[in-house]
Amino acid sequence: MSVLRSVPGVQAAATYRRRWLLKDLVAGVVLSTLLVPQGMAYAELAGLPPITGLYTSITCLLAYAVFGPSRVLVLGPDSSLGPMIAVAVLPLAAGGQDSARAVALASMLALMVAVLLIAGAAARLGFVADLLSKPTIMGYLNGLALTILVGQLPKLFGFKVSAEGLIREIGGFLRGLARGEAVGAAAAVGIVGVVVILVLQHWLPKAPAVLIMVLLSVAAASVFGLAGHGVSLVGELPRGFPPLTWPDVRWSDLGPLAGAAAGIVLVSLADTIATATAFAERTGQEVDGGKEMLGIGMANLAAGLFQGFPVSTSGSRTAVAERSGARTQLTGVVGAVLITLMIVLAPGLLRNLPQPALAAVVICASLSLADIPGTIRLWHQRRVEFALSAVAFLGVALLGVLPGIGIAVLLSILNVFRRAWQPAEAELGRIPGLRGYYDLDTHPTARPIPGLVIYRFAAPLIFANVKAFRNRVTRLARTADTRWVLVAAESMTDVDVTACDTLKELTEKLQERGVELFFAELQEPVWQKIERFEPGTIRPDHVFPTVHAAEDAFRAGRPNYQAPDAEESGLADGER
Repeated sequence: MSVLRSVPGVQAAATYRRRWLLKDLVAGVVLSTLLVPQGMAYAELAGLPPITGLYTSITCLLAYAVFGPSRVLVLGPDSSLGPMIAVAVLPLAAGGQDSARAVALASMLALMVAVLLIAGAAARLGFVADLLSKPTIMGYLNGLALTILVGQLPKLFGFKVSAEGLIREIGGFLRGLARGEAVGAAAAVGIVGVVVILVLQHWLPKAPAVLIMVLLSVAAASVFGLAGHGVSLVGELPRGFPPLTWPDVRWSDLGPLAGAAAGIVLVSLADTIATATAFAERTGQEVDGGKEMLGIGMANLAAGLFQGFPVSTSGSRTAVAERSGARTQLTGVVGAVLITLMIVLAPGLLRNLPQPALAAVVICASLSLADIPGTIRLWHQRRVEFALSAVAFLGVALLGVLPGIGIAVLLSILNVFRRAWQPAEAELGRIPGLRGYYDLDTHPTARPIPGLVIYRFAAPLIFANVKAFRNRVTRLARTADTRWVLVAAESMTDVDVTACDTLKELTEKLQERGVELFFAELQEPVWQKIERFEPGTIRPDHVFPTVHAAEDAFRAGRPNYQAPDAEESGLADGER
């Protein structure tokens, strides 16, 4: 029973307040009006039948309501995952011609994503979401937005293009237009649909723009007989809900699906953590990466067992739920129930929905993925970050979605390494009449202390940067009157074996020149590591609790100043 009480859904039910019920019910009704068209549209984006989008929406909403920790987060088919699913599934399913096999492959992909997420939650690997930095995510999403937009243009104009890759798809679309393959009625429906959604979202942000556009397009198809003018319609959906099903795939399919599953896990987790954090700040909740991994994993597990495909968090649908007054995951349960009732009792409700209208939904979603103002801001604020974003964008646009996510991850990791390799550092001095120590390069009035070089090194001292540390200290020690080099080491949070070896060599070479190497504010755990790796590298009397104490000792001519221990100085181990 104690295990059962730890399940988020059980906890939510036990603490539910009656006054929330009406708000959750209303929000669930509003949310369902968005879930249906988006679920169908994103299923087609993934190269799957529209009904699978509804199956996926139902199962993931119910599963996350039980296992998800967030009160208002809404999961479901997502535009950022659609291309990744299509790239993984369609080549194995005869280019999408075998829809049954495509569904089975997509379901297996969801199960593989679920296994990775649940295993990651058990291993407390929620931090992997941090492998994608904001600039690389921005570039990835910009490239994804362009890829989705170009891929949906032929459908918007009522024809098909058989091409892979952004450049080929653009060429195929333009050739189709030149050959007159576009269907005028389809193009009219699609373009008007995009305009209606964008105008309503801008001028009436609280209005259900997607639902209004869908209803208008269904009405237009019925009134004007658009099917007779060459416009493809969704048609009647299969009645009922699929049974519990284990996907029938080949062993040889698992290898190609594995890479896509890993990429989907990373994108889905990063998106979920970011969205959950944003909404948690408004409700006073705290985000637990491990619990979110478990919640998303269980949602994907449920989707995979009922002919669905991988899911992620939707920021737009979560925002709709919150604006509609959602208080708990009951909102998602209400949405799932309403979708179920529709496909069981009224599967023909959207039979006259034009396919270009679904393309319009996807295109508008792709536009919301792009962050052009943010990219421009990167250009003005930090060119290195802009370059990372641009490379991630080009990786997705030119090489494809899956290689693009790999490039994004690699760039983020390399950026971390670059920061460790080239950390912030400065030579410090005094400004007459002011307390503290100041960077000589950024404060023209700061002056060095004759004979004492104060060097601030703001990074862990590791193999990647220890040579730069050694070279800089060596140059500083070459000044004619230098007797002490004092490292302000408050930000030196770690040290490795390579760094300790180099540090010992540096200390010995400086002593040969008559220069002593001292440390101030060196954290106790770091000092202990140095002593364990290279005993005697730093003598106890060469470590000071503060830079000010070191300066006082230097001015007093006491090179053998004995630093007080942690208890005498009143400093904790982590503050020394």
